[in-house]
Amino acid sequence: MAVTVRIPTPFQYLTGGREKVETSPDTIIGIVDRLDHIYPGMRERLVAGNRIRGYISIFLNEEDIRTLDAEDTQVGDGDEVTIIPAISGG
Repeated sequence: MAVTVRIPTPFQYLTGGREKVETSPDTIIGIVDRLDHIYPGMRERLVAGNRIRGYISIFLNEEDIRTLDAEDTQVGDGDEVTIIPAISGG
């Protein structure tokens, strides 16, 4: 099986318009690195140093990874990762 990653609309230009992509199980940061390898530019939009940027929320099966092990959260077969950037405006 694979992990499904839901890509937010503002980042879909990196994935050729795909709103869902699949990857292998890993940690959250490992998945981000794998996505960046396949879709260059993804990591710089999601990560600063080795931490998920403060304005990016990532959920594992609807649970905020900040309440789990953050970037080191393990993701298994069949899990769903959802990336949500903060939206601002006026």
